[in-house]
Amino acid sequence: MLVFDDVWYAHRDGDRIVPVLEGVSFHVGKGEFVSLVGPSGAGKSTIFQLIAGLREPDRGRIVVDGRADGRLGRVGYMPQQDLLLPWRTVLDNAVLPQEIRGVPRKAARERARRLLAEFGLTGFERAYPHQLSGGMRQRVAFLRTVMTDAELFLLDEPFGALDAFTRAAMQEWLLDAHGRLGKTVLLVTHDIEEAVLLSDRIYVLPGRPARRLHEVAVPLERPRRYGLVTTPAFQRIRRDVLALLAGQQGAAGGEGR
Repeated sequence: MLVFDDVWYAHRDGDRIVPVLEGVSFHVGKGEFVSLVGPSGAGKSTIFQLIAGLREPDRGRIVVDGRADGRLGRVGYMPQQDLLLPWRTVLDNAVLPQEIRGVPRKAARERARRLLAEFGLTGFERAYPHQLSGGMRQRVAFLRTVMTDAELFLLDEPFGALDAFTRAAMQEWLLDAHGRLGKTVLLVTHDIEEAVLLSDRIYVLPGRPARRLHEVAVPLERPRRYGLVTTPAFQRIRRDVLALLAGQQGAAGGEGR
């Protein structure tokens, strides 16, 4: 579904050039759930912007679903902040991608209504964002992402602003949603536990500029539940990822949450 091949990218700040990616390569197979983990400033969000077509690489190749051109609008991009429009209801926020594509409003709303139960939003179609909890707002944002009809979803710290209890509940919900939808997901997270719980594979980014990524397989059976985090197999993978991060940062002090 995604090939990120020998990609180079640098920020330009006037006459100053700041290298971000130097020959970074990785891939995501169709239907996989893959996470990118790394310290702040390692280039994770830049990678997402490149995949989404919001930026263009200086060198290298980015292929989405077999095509190396026209990436803009071909992936579903969900940022950390839900970015719901406060003057629109749950239903009208959800149908925004369809409206932009020119789908008739009635047809878009009917389709969104059919999905409300699957996203735990039954009875809230007329609610406004300020009337929802943080977790429900994120569900609306994810429903809006699904309504893009993309096969590849980019989730950029989608639960980073939630409290620990709500975050754990949303992680379980995302596990179920991914299983039902069968989409391909690439997740950026600072939370190692979240990456291990959700992913089939994890790529660990070094500090900037990013060069070679380290891949960690997550051979844990699906379906998964949050209780898995206490098992020896889970903790072994978590330690492997943490060791890679600690080694790259030159210290063993933190998980980069």
